[in-house]
Amino acid sequence: MDRLAPLYGPVEAPRGYDPLSELVYTILSQHTSDTNSTRAYAELRRSFASWDAVAGAPTEEVAEAIRSGGLAKVKAPRIQTVLRQVKSRAGGYDLSFLAEMPVAEAKAWLRELPGVGPKTIGCVLLFSLERPAMVVDTHVYRVAQRLGLYGLKVTPDVSHDVLEELVPPNDYLPFHMYLIRHGRQVCKAQRPRCESCVLEQRCMRRGVKPAGKAKRQASTNGVRKQER
Repeated sequence: MDRLAPLYGPVEAPRGYDPLSELVYTILSQHTSDTNSTRAYAELRRSFASWDAVAGAPTEEVAEAIRSGGLAKVKAPRIQTVLRQVKSRAGGYDLSFLAEMPVAEAKAWLRELPGVGPKTIGCVLLFSLERPAMVVDTHVYRVAQRLGLYGLKVTPDVSHDVLEELVPPNDYLPFHMYLIRHGRQVCKAQRPRCESCVLEQRCMRRGVKPAGKAKRQASTNGVRKQER
């Protein structure tokens, strides 16, 4: 944290949505880029006047509205089911009451919704309600693993619990934002720029293949593709 802060500066929670909007947005963000999920969310809100309208619409119309986000045929029924369950359990389309619950209880409440896992729960609590919950996306997971904060067999879901034990709650947001930026700019998935990394001396490089091995594998993969 102390070495990343000077590089990436102050952080702010993304989006600033209310908790239900954050929940829907995070479902849309699964397995796609920020650009695509933002476009899909904007189109969903333009296409329907309210969450009640989304919940009650023909599923194919919802899928069409969110098509730009990818996996629309999977995400559309999931969003509708989540909205219906929220209304049934909360009495309306408002999750602000989660702010008054202990974090563990709020997590448990959200976990009962279909398709809602640790990352989605963390986004709702941390980004929307400013509650202490870790958010681990693909960049955070990769960078934290390479740093040696957990082993190669730790799953993304389990990594949330591990990191919540290691990182002070007040640092959850900057930790998340800094590791995302570092993962995109330096600790990249395929060709990490270890030589220019400010964390190099502290990094265990778990899961990072030696440069020579990576090049040989890339060359071998190219030969295999040509053979096909």
